Amino acid sequence: MFPKIFSIGTFFLPTYGVLVALGFLTGLWITVKIAKKNGLDGEKVTNLAVYVALAGLIGAKLLMIAFDWPDIQIFSMSTLQAAGVFQGGLILALITAFFYIRHNKLPVLATADAFAPGVALGHAIGRLGCFAAGCCWGKECHLPWAVTFRNPDASALTGVPLNVPLHPAQLYESASEALLFAFLYWRCGRPHSPGQIIGLYLVISSIVRFLIEFERFHEQVLPFGLPLSITQWIAIGLAITGAVLLAPPNRMMKKSPA
Repeated sequence: MFPKIFSIGTFFLPTYGVLVALGFLTGLWITVKIAKKNGLDGEKVTNLAVYVALAGLIGAKLLMIAFDWPDIQIFSMSTLQAAGVFQGGLILALITAFFYIRHNKLPVLATADAFAPGVALGHAIGRLGCFAAGCCWGKECHLPWAVTFRNPDASALTGVPLNVPLHPAQLYESASEALLFAFLYWRCGRPHSPGQIIGLYLVISSIVRFLIEFERFHEQVLPFGLPLSITQWIAIGLAITGAVLLAPPNRMMKKSPA
């Protein structure tokens, strides 16, 4: 659609990168706002967000490389500019967050709750960048809302097919994550036990991603002989994790009777 904001010779400013940066900054602002409201240390939360963002970028690239190995050219410009696989970024970000939170003695579930709405909003904005670049495109379809890419730069950068009507899979996910952000932000202002917000995020976001994967084009290996991609299996695992956090017995945070 619009993969480059401007070009000077061989240099160009990618729309995807700009929107990902905007998504990060917007999500960070929301996260710090919620954290301070809940009595958390704003500086520690900001530092955590930076570490988590870096881990997310690395994790997304690593899982993308794992999926495309051995055909991928790791140090090519197309690989560096590609979006990566969101679940890979989320998993490494969660691991990084766990160790940072533990080291800095922040409350694990309350801190995770503060991040959940911002992550959803950042994801929604980032998916608009995917749409602009042409990556993560959907399968061919002939529905009234199908989108057709015609920009040769988008095809050269991401491989998206031109002049073929496709499911706007990026917009499906962007809209879903934007609605999820609104719901989680509202839910943060209501009484809730620690872990409920991040639990809701993991369950709802994973279900959405699981369903959207059926309309996305990708060449992932389908493991276990079942018609599910690796991304969908990861989504199932994350949804189960979220469901555990939402489970009522003792809420994991209640103190046992003396």
